[in-house]
Amino acid sequence: MESLVSKTRRMVRGREEVYVAAMPLRASKGPPQLLMSAAYSLNIWDLQHFMVIIKPSSPSQVLVFDFQPKDPEDIYVALAVLSGRAVPGAVLVRKLKRLPRSKCWLVGYAEADAVEIASEFNKKWETDLRIGVNDCRDYTNGLVRRLIGEEDVLKRLRNQGSER
Repeated sequence: MESLVSKTRRMVRGREEVYVAAMPLRASKGPPQLLMSAAYSLNIWDLQHFMVIIKPSSPSQVLVFDFQPKDPEDIYVALAVLSGRAVPGAVLVRKLKRLPRSKCWLVGYAEADAVEIASEFNKKWETDLRIGVNDCRDYTNGLVRRLIGEEDVLKRLRNQGSER
């Protein structure tokens, strides 16, 4: 069975657009989930989940490259993360029919095959997740650096947001 990345690689020609998107952190249902949604709505930068999106130059679905805990809704995982301990993480690749409508920024264009670069990056990514050491921010900054050469894209985006 052909992988999602292989199928998409065949469709890609030209320069792919590279985006960074923010989403609410996932949490267990009930009050924790409401708190994360409120933090996202209030634009509290440190309580958002970041990911990289590659939009092929040909009209097709976009690919999301993401790093998060293997079980982000498990309360014990949340407690371990908050206490600074490492938890098992997962590098994910999935399709979207279109770009998110909000909190999604075009950060540049990949000069080479972005999907191939991202796939190689994912193979080498350390999957022990630890907030502030190896988390979605580190993953996003690292993948964007490989794709377009920009160092610390999240710092730039955060500073742009505070200027408005």
